Amino acid sequence: MSKLFGLSIEDKLATTHFEVDDKPHIWIKDQEVCRKCSEKPCQIACPARLYQWNEETQEMLYNYEGCLECGTCLLICPHDNVHWSYPSGGMGVVYRFG
Repeated sequence: MSKLFGLSIEDKLATTHFEVDDKPHIWIKDQEVCRKCSEKPCQIACPARLYQWNEETQEMLYNYEGCLECGTCLLICPHDNVHWSYPSGGMGVVYRFG
């Protein structure tokens, strides 16, 4: 557990609030690409753990509602298969430190 300024990262993340937009700002472009991807680094790299491979349906599941807006998934996908943009104005994560 990492500590920064006396609080753990988990404690800091617990202070966040999300204004969820009806329109997703991240999505998988092509599930077939995920099926062929042996590494699936998005599952490991996303700090919010929003990506999960469903073995039964052979699909990459994701949850845009809890996105921390870091862009890691966009950068880590070796197949450029993640669409990522910032949420609409005023929507998305709201960090409250203090």
